[in-house]
Amino acid sequence: MGFQRPPGTQDILPGSAGDWQLVEATARELCRRFNYREIRTPIFEATELFRRGVGETTDIVEKEMYTFEDRGGRSITLRPEGTAGVVRAYVENKLYGEPDPAKLYYIGPMFRYERAQAGRYRQFHQFGVEAIGSADPALDAEVIALGWMFYREIGLEGVRVEINSVGTPAVRAAFRGRLLEFLEPLKDRLCEDCRKRMERNPLRVLDCKVDQDKFGGAPSILDSLDGECREHFEAVQGHLQAMDIPFTINPRLVRGLDYYTHTAFEYKAEGIGAIDAIGGGGRYNGLVREIGGPDQPGVGLGIGLERTVLLLQKLRQDASRAALDVYLVSQGEAAERETVRLLHRLRQAGFKADRDYARRSMKAQLKAADRLKARYAAILGDDELSRGEIALKEMASGEQRTVRLEELVHHLTELDRSHPETRTE
Repeated sequence: MGFQRPPGTQDILPGSAGDWQLVEATARELCRRFNYREIRTPIFEATELFRRGVGETTDIVEKEMYTFEDRGGRSITLRPEGTAGVVRAYVENKLYGEPDPAKLYYIGPMFRYERAQAGRYRQFHQFGVEAIGSADPALDAEVIALGWMFYREIGLEGVRVEINSVGTPAVRAAFRGRLLEFLEPLKDRLCEDCRKRMERNPLRVLDCKVDQDKFGGAPSILDSLDGECREHFEAVQGHLQAMDIPFTINPRLVRGLDYYTHTAFEYKAEGIGAIDAIGGGGRYNGLVREIGGPDQPGVGLGIGLERTVLLLQKLRQDASRAALDVYLVSQGEAAERETVRLLHRLRQAGFKADRDYARRSMKAQLKAADRLKARYAAILGDDELSRGEIALKEMASGEQRTVRLEELVHHLTELDRSHPETRTE
């Protein structure tokens, strides 16, 4: 038997790698503009980091972590999310010693043992940012804005922003009683996970995707906010409005991690199956202290790249930039040798160019040029070569002209100057 990839993983093949390069390049460029610096942390950490950082009652810790004992007898876990490792690095390397907030970003693989769904894998990739060291609600709004701009700049304009406030631990403790009073009569009709969450963390019942239809009359945590929390939440909304970033308030949005305080938010989009959340985040003012550092506030986001790429592909956007500027078609031994030189000159001049390597017929080569979405096919036979000429065919219109061989690069450069919008990237 041949080997196959493990369940819940994928091979990112050349046909879709361009989509990944686009979203990663967009993320890096946005972070440069927002003054976030890259951080790279190990893909595995001490298991206790995630138990304390993510939360004992979360699905991630209870069901989904890849945990094992290493040869030294230590309990190790492949990282299921990015924030805990970044905060650990922030504490261990004393990044809190800087006067300004530490503004960090990461891109990399995460691991969760969960049921496969559209755009969801057991090894998946996240782009995330963390801003640690300030409680200013303007920083919450900045993080939300960065994610919103990310989706727009890669061409996903239908992404929605939902926000909520989950208050402080004291606010949630007061809200817990009101929520349990509402949930108790429903207990026998709720799913098994909800019944367990009622005992350990009832707020997370509202996050259930199975029983949402039963929570129509549930109390809102927004009605339980104290003055400080309400002021913070209103300030976040004001900053978003000032930036013209549309949002809706969703009082049931609690996110799936225990460390959130104050602001919680999600980005949602249609077209990827039953679960429409494609990213999200929030403020985590107690997490740095919980992990062993000073009491520093923080806020961050995580964006699933698999779902982002899936949306791009479903919208049939040419995110991969796969088209060629020129495909060289040759017939005859001498012409084939000349295309090697021409191809090199075209690439040196900055053109995205390729040629046939299978010695196919001219008809088959032109089909390949069409399949690869080449703007032009440059056709060279031994007869054309003897005259010092090459035929240049515009694939979209079928128009064909003859160009002096030594002027091909110059001629294509001039065409680019007159029609820059058609250049591939």
